[in-house]
Amino acid sequence: MDPALLRERELFKKRALSTPAVEKRPASSDSGSHKKKKPKVDKEGSSGSKHGSSNGNFNIKASSGYKFGCLAKIVNYMKTRHQNGDTHFLTLDEILDETKLLDIGMKQKQWLMNEALVNNPKIDIRDGTYGFKPKYNLKDKKALLRLLDKHDQLGLGGVLLDDVEEGLPNSAKAIKALGDQIIFVTKPDKKKILFYNDKHCQFVVDEEFQKLWRSVPVDSIDEEKIAEYLKKQGISSMQETGPKKVLPVQKKKKQGGQRKRHFKTHNNHLAGVLEDYSDGVPVKK
Repeated sequence: MDPALLRERELFKKRALSTPAVEKRPASSDSGSHKKKKPKVDKEGSSGSKHGSSNGNFNIKASSGYKFGCLAKIVNYMKTRHQNGDTHFLTLDEILDETKLLDIGMKQKQWLMNEALVNNPKIDIRDGTYGFKPKYNLKDKKALLRLLDKHDQLGLGGVLLDDVEEGLPNSAKAIKALGDQIIFVTKPDKKKILFYNDKHCQFVVDEEFQKLWRSVPVDSIDEEKIAEYLKKQGISSMQETGPKKVLPVQKKKKQGGQRKRHFKTHNNHLAGVLEDYSDGVPVKK
């Protein structure tokens, strides 16, 4: 054989060995042999719907919390300006401007106008304007003194300091100016009550009468009986406004002893003939 042809043959073999070959398999006609791929579940979509519903509930709670937060801010602001002497009424836009709630939506604004401020017991409305409504609307120290005197004459007792501070502008200055015309009493819950100091009732009581007064024991008398006696005499007693203690409910004890058992009687037609031996055999006389 020609040597040139042999060299070309050897070179062809080397090139064939150096080049990788990929074998193609024929497609199978049997569709059942291959497993069908399961469609992927859109986890993101399902989780997104869950997050969407939870976000919706969160948004509802957040919106309601925002509304009531705005209402509380408005009521506190109206109370503060009333205590500082600014008692003139404001429109809702003026209130929102002064409370820096200009970013409030139209729905919240309608809710404030038609529901929240209208039904709030601390807000007074006049011709579309709003003002603070205290328990006692006091203009000055003279009005406070008249209120305490009225309570004293009617036997209504005193007035809470919190109610006075709420309704009287610059209350600390007015109370200080009244001096000894009023009396402070501190309750067990540390709340202070103001009483009218009637100086006409300040007189010296004889020591003998004081001894007689203190010698009458009232420890064994219930407060309800004392209040009932005063009511019969036409005297009204001051009612306690503090928190009342709730007495524990006592459970009724079940009555002891065994119930009597009743048995049906038979042989009624032999009454008078049969003898009863339940207590033993009777002794013959």
